[in-house]
Amino acid sequence: MPEPESNEQEGGGARSFWSGTITFGLVSIPVALYAANRSGGVSLRMVSPEGTPLTRRYFSTADDRELEAGDIVRGYEVEKGQYVVVEDDELVKLAPEKTRDIDLRQFVKVDDIDPMYFERAYFLAPTGGSNKAYRLLAKIMEETGRAGIATFVMRDKEYLVAILAENGILRAETLRFADELRSPDSIGLPEPVEPKAAKVKEIESEIAKLKETRLNTSELKDRSSERLLKVVKAKLKSGEDVVHVEPSERDEEDEDNVVDLMQLLKRSMQGIEVEAEEKKPKRAAGGGGKRKTKDDDLEEASKADLLERAKKLDIAGRSGMSKQELVEAIRRSA
Repeated sequence: MPEPESNEQEGGGARSFWSGTITFGLVSIPVALYAANRSGGVSLRMVSPEGTPLTRRYFSTADDRELEAGDIVRGYEVEKGQYVVVEDDELVKLAPEKTRDIDLRQFVKVDDIDPMYFERAYFLAPTGGSNKAYRLLAKIMEETGRAGIATFVMRDKEYLVAILAENGILRAETLRFADELRSPDSIGLPEPVEPKAAKVKEIESEIAKLKETRLNTSELKDRSSERLLKVVKAKLKSGEDVVHVEPSERDEEDEDNVVDLMQLLKRSMQGIEVEAEEKKPKRAAGGGGKRKTKDDDLEEASKADLLERAKKLDIAGRSGMSKQELVEAIRRSA
């Protein structure tokens, strides 16, 4: 499941990034979803020796030709060198039905779920006056040692989750699919052998020396990141290897050129409605006022939409144009 863009509100509080309803039988419990993890580690950006940020480009391996955003399609590799191209409208048809339900399909014993299936944790919190029903469900699940297996849709993708209860709180763990797990046999482990008694006692003795009554979470530190940050801070303080680069216009254009797949799919789904709407005369509220023109539509359109229109008009060099340049090119070609 994707990480929310920001799970922190101003002032340090967390905020939900999805809301819906846990449903099974006649039971409906409104809940909100909060990320139980946050990304850690230290990220480094690729830059030139002078400190200029680098951007990624796509090139054809056949002729080393750089491709524009509008020239890139998706394909599934069926075998080496053979691909089946999948169009945006075909992906739209495969998208799951949009719903706000966490559809609880079955309750199973918590111990029956191998922890290897767990992928990412999220907290579920009661909303809309559902606290009493929420607490009751959590209490019953915890007392019976049961977990709920459910599906729900977020950002045009369906997820499989396990709903767990602990200390009166419901938690959703996204699950890996069965074919994503490897078996011990698949990695070629050798056959087990009977160890010597003396070796068993030696290992048991060493384990006893390190035995603790509970996990010390202070030991769960990212020491690699701490060491890297220590180097960065020392260099920053001394001024060593510190470079300052002003963002270029091309950097800003590259950011504008990043088109999310889901945005493309949504536009494809709305394509017929958009085209029909564009053909209708625009009227101001109440039937009076200034009528909206095609030029107004271009000025108000996002850069992603302008790139899509430029592709349909086969405008050369469109991926390297700024938003205003796209507007002008579309006006000339229309």
